[in-house]
Amino acid sequence: MRSLADQIDALGERRPDAPAYLAEAESMTWGEYASRSQRLARALVDLGLERGERVAVLLPDGPGVHAAWIGVEKAGLVTVGIGPRAGPVELAHLLRRSGARALVSRAAHRDLDFAALLAQLRAAGAPLAHHVAIQGELAPGDALHVDGARVEASNEPVPRERRRSADEVFLLNSTSGTTGLPKCVVHDQCRWFHFHELAVEAGRLGPPDVFCSAIPAPFGFGVWTSHVTPTRLGAPTVVLPRFSPEALLAAIERHRVTVLAAVSTQFLMLLESPDLERRDLSSLRVLFTGGEAIPASRALDFEKRTGAAVLQFYGSNETGALSYTRLADPQEKRLATAGRAIASMQVRLFDEEGNDVTGSGRGQPGCRGPLLSRGYHDDAAANAELYTRDGWMLTGDVVEIDAAGWLRVVGRRADFIIRGGKNVSAAAVEEAVCSHPDVALAAAVAMPDPIFGERVCVYATLRPARSLGLAPLVAHLRALGVSPEMLPERLVVLDELPRASGGKIAKAMLREDIARRLVEEAQ
Repeated sequence: MRSLADQIDALGERRPDAPAYLAEAESMTWGEYASRSQRLARALVDLGLERGERVAVLLPDGPGVHAAWIGVEKAGLVTVGIGPRAGPVELAHLLRRSGARALVSRAAHRDLDFAALLAQLRAAGAPLAHHVAIQGELAPGDALHVDGARVEASNEPVPRERRRSADEVFLLNSTSGTTGLPKCVVHDQCRWFHFHELAVEAGRLGPPDVFCSAIPAPFGFGVWTSHVTPTRLGAPTVVLPRFSPEALLAAIERHRVTVLAAVSTQFLMLLESPDLERRDLSSLRVLFTGGEAIPASRALDFEKRTGAAVLQFYGSNETGALSYTRLADPQEKRLATAGRAIASMQVRLFDEEGNDVTGSGRGQPGCRGPLLSRGYHDDAAANAELYTRDGWMLTGDVVEIDAAGWLRVVGRRADFIIRGGKNVSAAAVEEAVCSHPDVALAAAVAMPDPIFGERVCVYATLRPARSLGLAPLVAHLRALGVSPEMLPERLVVLDELPRASGGKIAKAMLREDIARRLVEEAQ
């Protein structure tokens, strides 16, 4: 099976001037993609790195990060993909955990002091030997510095036999970091090629499409939507250095995007942007979202206001997809469920004790099949939690599967609020709260309580020039018939909800915040 690097070289020969990536500052053709990746590959090989060693890549979303990944692949090395929002603690953790021998980044990234960080890591025994700093998007005129000295990579091609093949490990990426320090997930390209075929069938994708992924490239959702599927189709991809609803909507209009990928937080932010009505979005025909429970009412609103069909895959970075919805599915099923189980994947349900409860209709999904990752790198404890005793890879969710096979995500296993011994789904609370006309975005978390153990706390952002208190919110939810245990017992309104590296709401930060507020109030 042809690897991504081989496919890019072939596209570079056949269609050298056709766009591969479209960006506001600079775009990149297939011919440039092939040559820029070759330039970095040569520089990495010249450092004496052995085939199979790991190279961390920390770059903003743009053409350059994809050229860097392919350069690492051509050099026979393994990319450690680090999200552009990673802070120094997360970066240091991933560099140590992955055992990276080199770091590829800009000379400066946010407030990171690379020289101090690398010195600290080396002193602690990390094998990090080199820092490769690139300017711009790896274009021929962009400077390349290795360990502080400018270098010019030779034009001598890297032998093709050194490249990673499609069935070898090519990437370690991280979990999205919503609940603590991330883990490194091990990927080969074959799993993503299987995923690609499903996406093509689900959304009727083809070379004429124009893709845009709002998810940073290193995360699972971003891997297939911006790095794999467009390359397999030879289609262009729009990339943004930083997500904002206004920038994304402007890019959709400017480049006539047909296929958009966004996590639910992002598409909800699009719905709240005044620019949604001001921009011409008539080219857009598909929004891929999922990986978590999504509010069906808001998905329907997106379809009505944009004309694009909302599709979702359910799964995780680790498992790949377990189920998906397709354009051929009825709208009600597309929006209210995560589709039916994928034929090539075996799916079971397990209870909290790890017993197989398949057929009961509700449980934690476990799976086997060609879409699975290879688990976590160098993390026996995490792998022990990822797999059942007999080898089924688990997601972190609770789902329901009805008699007809339609799967619905109830919520994260760690995202249930246990109030007086009763489990309350945070996802269900959030969907109900978001039905209030003043609420733009909501996150429900557990608030410690000495009597009930936990109570429901809601963090929310509001629509412009709106205000909302707890009492009117509860009155609205009571009028909807929401169960009493789901009613929020505290409301915290913020200008913006914190987001983790992958774009999802950082609930760990919210749980820490409410615990801190309670301590301060008790003093």
